[in-house]
Amino acid sequence: MHTKTMAPFLRSERTLRTSAKVDGVGYWSGRKVRVEFHPAPPGTGIVFVRIDRPHPVRIPVNVKHRMKSSRRTTLLADGCRVEMVEHVLAALAGLQIDNCEVFVDQPEMPGCDGSSLQFVIALDAAGIETQRAARRTLVVQETFRVGTDEAWIEARPPHSNTLSVKYRLQYANCPAIGEQDVELAVTPDAFRRELASSRTFLLKDEAEWLNSQGLGNQVTHQDLLVFDDHGPIDNPLRFSNECARHKALDLVGDLALSGCDVLGHLVAFRSGHHLNASLVAGLLNAEGAAEGWQKSA
Repeated sequence: MHTKTMAPFLRSERTLRTSAKVDGVGYWSGRKVRVEFHPAPPGTGIVFVRIDRPHPVRIPVNVKHRMKSSRRTTLLADGCRVEMVEHVLAALAGLQIDNCEVFVDQPEMPGCDGSSLQFVIALDAAGIETQRAARRTLVVQETFRVGTDEAWIEARPPHSNTLSVKYRLQYANCPAIGEQDVELAVTPDAFRRELASSRTFLLKDEAEWLNSQGLGNQVTHQDLLVFDDHGPIDNPLRFSNECARHKALDLVGDLALSGCDVLGHLVAFRSGHHLNASLVAGLLNAEGAAEGWQKSA
């Protein structure tokens, strides 16, 4: 498979006009956490900064820093980690904010309502400005697939000059979720409207098992979608296919691990964070073998 950067130049890098913050509680740890988003110069990328350490530790968003963790995306650098970053990254990537320093005072990001909505609201309030630098773009030229017949994700050549995503979810063991699909071109407006408010979900028995392990004990049914056989418990759906939309949101967030815009059509079947990251790593490996990363303005 071959990939290369696109010519002509598609868009300029963007950052925040001013700072923003979001307060909340980590789903896993139950600890209060504050996230602060700060403008950053061109070429910075997205960098998490653990300000609770004696000396602040910078953790660049890069697939090379991803560490294996269950049900979430975790990054590790210099012996310091940040967890459950996918909803923060989805908000930044979905709004096309390329350069940002994300200050955090805990390892885990706030769960909020299980979506990216609070982050999007805060980022929009801060404002977004264009910078004088060309955004790197990786263009999918040939179909590339990772996974098995049970779960997979595939990158195909683009339909147009934007990323598009098609996700199919299948939960045979939970009729209330069942099979769901979502397909869209991922622009900032579409992200705000179609994906940002879609929430994390899990099954009732999964939630009970996590609680039995001492995890998520501060989380209620109002903080995310917990499904029994009849549907989400005490928390109405925002979309009939909200679960598929949330998986697409996670995918947008995990694509930020590439550090560039991915221009292609992504088709996924039951994929999660591990496969999403594997796809990013595969695309970047192919890019490294090409002449890529030339910018043109």
